[in-house]
Amino acid sequence: MSDTYDLVVHAERVLLYGVFREAWIGVLDGTIMAIEDVPIPGPLVELPADQVLIPGLVDTHVHVNEPGRTEWEGFASATRAAAASGVTTIVDMPLNSIPATISVDALNAKKDAAGPKAIIDVGFWGGAVPENLGSLKALWDEGVFGFKSFLAPSGVDEFGHLDATQLRAALEEIAAFDGLLIVHAEDPGVLDQHVADGGTDYHSFVDSRPDEAEQTAIERVIDGVRETGARAHILHLSSAKALPALRAARAEGLSITVETCPHYLTLASESIPNGATQFKCCPPIRDTDNQEELWQALLDGDIDIVVTDHSPSTAELKFSHGGDFQKAWGGIAGLQTGFSAVWTAARFREIPLERVVEWMATKPAKLVGLKTKGELDIGGSADFVAYAPEESYEVHAADLQHRNAVSAFDGRTLYGVAKTVWLRGEVVSVAPDAVASGHLLSR
Repeated sequence: MSDTYDLVVHAERVLLYGVFREAWIGVLDGTIMAIEDVPIPGPLVELPADQVLIPGLVDTHVHVNEPGRTEWEGFASATRAAAASGVTTIVDMPLNSIPATISVDALNAKKDAAGPKAIIDVGFWGGAVPENLGSLKALWDEGVFGFKSFLAPSGVDEFGHLDATQLRAALEEIAAFDGLLIVHAEDPGVLDQHVADGGTDYHSFVDSRPDEAEQTAIERVIDGVRETGARAHILHLSSAKALPALRAARAEGLSITVETCPHYLTLASESIPNGATQFKCCPPIRDTDNQEELWQALLDGDIDIVVTDHSPSTAELKFSHGGDFQKAWGGIAGLQTGFSAVWTAARFREIPLERVVEWMATKPAKLVGLKTKGELDIGGSADFVAYAPEESYEVHAADLQHRNAVSAFDGRTLYGVAKTVWLRGEVVSVAPDAVASGHLLSR
């Protein structure tokens, strides 16, 4: 034990190794150096009885879009939104920025954009696209956490999708250096068979991206993992119908992990009005029965993590087409609301907060190998959150830190408020003039 610590935080309920208990946390030089049942020396922060201390959340699926499309979102606004919800680490997707992160030069452009603006820690995914296959290891050696791929068109011209042959080639290449391929799994052939004429009817939009599109694409990934020995991660699972194949693959011992997102767990197609394009995302939000199966899969361990897939755009791209779901930009801006949305739904189901933190902090950190993140432990980074789980608030899109006032959760009452957020033992400010104190992370 140190003679004194830089910071001591005491709470009646501290989440330690999956269980809440009273503790004093001692921080020295940004690292947790003591977890004690009795008081320890140092400047003390005493949490009130209605607040708990939890680890900083880790969101491994965030589209920041800077450089190139900073009017959609940028590192300043994205990291403020993250911190406001208790997220202390994000991993940025390789699109929709320009250039996409498919080369070392593009990665360096990302870092140059993020470094002066990020108020929390930021890591980066690389991209696997047709034109950079065969040269992925250069990005891996520069510290990206893995490689994002699409099996159907991504929605932006600068990030092409992989066909079946290219998917196999990417898996073989990535397996050679034990990398990780993360996959937007929708089958373009199935999508082509269900093309809609457009319009404001939400159910027609869902029909245009049926469960079968996810099922077929995921089965293709499973086959590729089996044949190559690669590691793969299925992004934003929306269809519960794909779960049996994933369960069987994991039971077989294949290295496949799975995520889903707050919008799939808390929003349902039955309640989405026609023309309400703030709810458009791909794959789509499906019905209540499907949602309940996703919750059960989380509880059973068949889905590993919950991350936001924060994919914002300008309000014009979302709303300027008269509510036409085929023409509106597809993406949910959920970085600031995701944790409280999931906790609100979990609380209703009597699922304890510690499970939600596991899904949204501990396991995402493990997915990308951030050993000092996602839980409170000796030697870990002093990233933690004073959280008021029973405090509620009404979401107002205009009040969010997101760059654009668009939210699928606008008007909803959610539970859980991040009262104070610490990054390496220092309080994080979300003020517009806050000093950029985040670190750029490498694998």
